[in-house]
Amino acid sequence: MLVWVNGAFGSGKTTLVEELRSRRPDALVFDPELVGFVLRKIVEVPTGDFQDLRLWRRQVAAMAVDLVEEYRRPVLVPMTLVDPAYLGEIFGVLADAGVDVLHFFLKVPRDVLVERIDGRSFTPDDPARDERIRAWCKSRIPACLAAADVLPPDTVFLDGELPPSELAEAVLTRACAVAHR
Repeated sequence: MLVWVNGAFGSGKTTLVEELRSRRPDALVFDPELVGFVLRKIVEVPTGDFQDLRLWRRQVAAMAVDLVEEYRRPVLVPMTLVDPAYLGEIFGVLADAGVDVLHFFLKVPRDVLVERIDGRSFTPDDPARDERIRAWCKSRIPACLAAADVLPPDTVFLDGELPPSELAEAVLTRACAVAHR
């Protein structure tokens, strides 16, 4: 099974996955952002968003399938993925491979997202770069909030303002119900 935790930057995806991992130490954590970082070192990303690279989407889907098939353990994926075409492309590959996907989306109000993003430091040794990253994350908030209306119908929406422990309990309860169908 693959658990995809989606939401805007600052919604708590990584925190939730860390909480899930603490409760399920057998689970693997796959962060597709790492694939993007590797690709950025190899090829130009004209739009600045590696998700726009077809290669990124193909590699993410293939890696997720391979992790599930090779290790037969739950795979936790914390990744903002709100373009319906990209999500459909990746989730389509997973479905074609027979991978069960639970897709969660953390809903958080805009003002809370801005506050969380402003409170993070991405590159502590480079304040100017840190501010560019924060600005980019904040510029993506409208698209992330709008995505809630176009996500697949089986998406489970969670209140991203709840404590990580409550969110993890909701995810694990849903995962257990699906696994026992």
